Amino acid sequence: MHSILIVDDEPGIRDTLRGVMEDEGFAVEAVATGEECLSALEKRAYSCVLLDVWLPGIDGLETLRRLRAAGSDAAVVIISGHGNVETAVKATKLGAFDFIEKPLSLEKTLLTVRNALKQQRLELMNAEMSAELAHDYKMVGDSVAMRALRKQIAVVAPTDGRVLIYGESGTGKELVARAIHAKSRRAGDPFIEVNSAAIPEELIESELFGHVKGAFTGATSAKKGKFELADGATLFLDEIGDMSANVQAKVLRVLEEQRFEPVGSGNSVKVDVRVIAATNKRLDAEIEQGKFRPDLFYRLNVIPFELPPLRERLEDVPLLVDFFNRNFSQAYGKIPKQFEADAIEELQNYSWPGNVRELRNTIERVVIMNPGIKVMAADLPPHGKDEAPATSFRFPSFKEATDAYHREFIQRKLDEAEGNVSRAAELMGVDRSHLYRRMRALGIPSRSERAGVS
Repeated sequence: MHSILIVDDEPGIRDTLRGVMEDEGFAVEAVATGEECLSALEKRAYSCVLLDVWLPGIDGLETLRRLRAAGSDAAVVIISGHGNVETAVKATKLGAFDFIEKPLSLEKTLLTVRNALKQQRLELMNAEMSAELAHDYKMVGDSVAMRALRKQIAVVAPTDGRVLIYGESGTGKELVARAIHAKSRRAGDPFIEVNSAAIPEELIESELFGHVKGAFTGATSAKKGKFELADGATLFLDEIGDMSANVQAKVLRVLEEQRFEPVGSGNSVKVDVRVIAATNKRLDAEIEQGKFRPDLFYRLNVIPFELPPLRERLEDVPLLVDFFNRNFSQAYGKIPKQFEADAIEELQNYSWPGNVRELRNTIERVVIMNPGIKVMAADLPPHGKDEAPATSFRFPSFKEATDAYHREFIQRKLDEAEGNVSRAAELMGVDRSHLYRRMRALGIPSRSERAGVS
């Protein structure tokens, strides 16, 4: 439910606007001054603010400047009984969506609010689309398992049923979640993602439910959580099995009631969210060990998906190789490689413990490091072996051989850390900044730098 804050020193206008907005289904609060407005924004992240220019104390423009400085992303509509071009220009420069004059036309005001909220949603969707362009989510494969998976997605996607996706790391759980969203009735709204394993325990509640200003050290402004951002849309809870018992209980409550309280707030926020969850753990075993709530499991596991590991669909390897080869060659401005039959055979004979992600990283390495067009089995990086990759090549200098070894070593650690540079640095026992510098020196792109081809 969108939340509206009305800021006007005239009680009649506040009451009238409140009544109209509430009749339209908005959650509405109203205050009389700019100071009260800023105080209210510390306690809740509003979707839209109707802000009068002439107020006792600080005026509307100064209030707008301060709320933007505090980090509020609310859509702001300026209202004034003494409007002029100069004031409208100032308001626009300060980030106002629109400027309307008194006496207010309730129909026009309502339309402006709707347009402001629509624009806000479009901006969020554009940001999400930019993130999606950072990943290539095409589902590649023609095996029996992949054909069955596509049929299951086609059946489930149009519903609002909750989905729980099981699969080993690297099998494409997020890809399936996005495919479900893309074919759902909510496809026109954002796909909001939370990786439960990647967010520190002390921040996960704020990430999910938002917070008010001062809720904890560093909370300098109110912030919307992922559940509120996904209102009317889809929320993907990745690695749900890594959530703490405390957070599990709160997520369960949201699923049951479709409402929650931001951290530090006593006010509840109502939402309409479709939840898709994913895990690489066996939640039945986690339940037996007391690590996962059975009631939350039953709430999430309405429609289970089981993703097969790549070793169970090796017939898809040639298609995946071709797909990644073309993508990475285009991204790096190279002519696509020609994988010879012996190379494809070796790739199909490997068990791929890292699944599609490991294959993808292997093809990226070949595209970057192999100078020729043709790729033979001997040109492939070693799989499942401990020897240094440099032993498979003849380098003209010690530095080139050392760089090749370091490049392969770092890439393997990044694979283990699923692309997380901080985690890879911990595995290697080095400082993150040092690893970043070494990656740049060796031409190894980080996950964000590789975004356009992931």
